[in-house]
Amino acid sequence: MEEVKTVSEIAQVGAAVGMSFAAAGVGIGLSIAIKALMEAISRQPEIANKAFVYFIVGAGLTEACAIYALLIAMKVVGMMG
Repeated sequence: MEEVKTVSEIAQVGAAVGMSFAAAGVGIGLSIAIKALMEAISRQPEIANKAFVYFIVGAGLTEACAIYALLIAMKVVGMMG
């Protein structure tokens, strides 16, 4: 019985570490995207609307990676079937 508890604890630690890396990656990716968006708009203000639309699509795809990591972490810990 003790082994099962240990494996469960290891899975929880692994899920936490995985989510930490996913959150850090998403944060870094979004900050780079925001920086690029601000530089593009400051150089060519007339493309602001088009660039913002592309940014929103990219940000949504980036956030989807974090959501997938969350779902995988929940599956590893046993919160999902």
